[in-house]
Amino acid sequence: MTAVVFAGPTIRAEEVQAYFEATVLPPAGQGDIYRAARQGAKAIGLIDGYFQGVPSVWHKEILWALEQGIAVFGSASMGALRAAELSAFGMVGAGCIYEAYASGALIDDDEVAVLHSPAELGFAPLSEPMVSIRATVARAQGEAVLEADQAAAVLNAAKARFYQHRVWELILADFQAAPWCEGFRTWLKSGRVDAKRDDAREMLAVMAAYLKGERGPVPAPPLKVERTLAWQTLVRRIEAEAHLLQAEDRRVLDELRLDPDHYEGVRTRAMLRHLSLQEAGKSGRTVKRAALAGQMSAHRKALGLFSSSSLRKWLDDNGLSAADYEGWLGETALAGTVAGSLNGQLAPHLLAELRQAGVYTRLKSRAASKERYLAAQEQPAKPVTEQERLPLTLWYFEELLQRDVPDRLDDYLEAIGCRSRDEFYELIRREFMYHQGRKTRLAPEGRN
Repeated sequence: MTAVVFAGPTIRAEEVQAYFEATVLPPAGQGDIYRAARQGAKAIGLIDGYFQGVPSVWHKEILWALEQGIAVFGSASMGALRAAELSAFGMVGAGCIYEAYASGALIDDDEVAVLHSPAELGFAPLSEPMVSIRATVARAQGEAVLEADQAAAVLNAAKARFYQHRVWELILADFQAAPWCEGFRTWLKSGRVDAKRDDAREMLAVMAAYLKGERGPVPAPPLKVERTLAWQTLVRRIEAEAHLLQAEDRRVLDELRLDPDHYEGVRTRAMLRHLSLQEAGKSGRTVKRAALAGQMSAHRKALGLFSSSSLRKWLDDNGLSAADYEGWLGETALAGTVAGSLNGQLAPHLLAELRQAGVYTRLKSRAASKERYLAAQEQPAKPVTEQERLPLTLWYFEELLQRDVPDRLDDYLEAIGCRSRDEFYELIRREFMYHQGRKTRLAPEGRN
């Protein structure tokens, strides 16, 4: 089941991934829930969303997703607001903040709003949400750190500030002379409550139970979304965005078709990718977060995208958003996993491709030459020792192949069809012995 979670300053993507495999997208704006639903999401978790600067998530796009049978969950921030408003229509809310909005104990949007850094800096929160201030003060009062009147004064001072200016240092500046202030400031270092993060975790646990089948299906909303002019305008705008990208991509493919040899090679790899992803869908395979991170690291290293600015430029040049990039890399990693699982069945097809390309006889001749040379050395067969492995690895990758040692060696072995490290090290030891023997008897032999 495909899960999408919108998160930013409240909780990090890595924490989301600890609960279940999901595509973690930045805070949601208007149209993002609809986009996720159109792109195949089966469950959507809304934690963070924009309150200003861009239009907020629209109620109708959530209702439309629910109408399509997609489970939608909300908590902590924008998710708590929308869940409180739409719980009667099937959206599932979780956490104390959601319950406070649903009961009417909380009304103002600014209770959950925060100032945060841009995506490049990980959406780090730069102010304190009012809901967390309330939870922290309540805890301090419960632990006798603050008296009731002191707690009320702190809350009033915090609420009076614009949400972007709710920082503990600024809030407590009004109470510097109060005898209790320093003690409270010290207590804050360990006593602070992150109410939004706690609620986000609660929602993720609920989502995880749903995705595992431990929680029953979410009931369909009793009403259908009315296709108003405003709704149709939103849908047309999002569909138009996709259409423009497709038109641009068609022109790129037209350029590719002008080079038939290049087109044939790309088409073959595209067919492999397509069939691998089809197989992944049939078997229910998913890509692990570690594999996705490895794929991203390898891609950035291959293209020299070592800085955030160079990566952003590459994304802009290639017409990709950060979410598109992650999805594309995820598909690449998934296709590679499927291809690796088929290694045992590929031998006859690999040989057929070698004959088709006219290189079978050359490799056959080299294999026979190597076998004769190694047999003549009369060396006893023994496993490659741990001490031999590092120098062999460095020789093979850095000297013979003129490339860096892969960060994830096991992924590399799977990609070349090696079943184990023992098999790989025996393979490159034989090549090392043959290569060194060739160097002493003949000119170095190139590898094609």
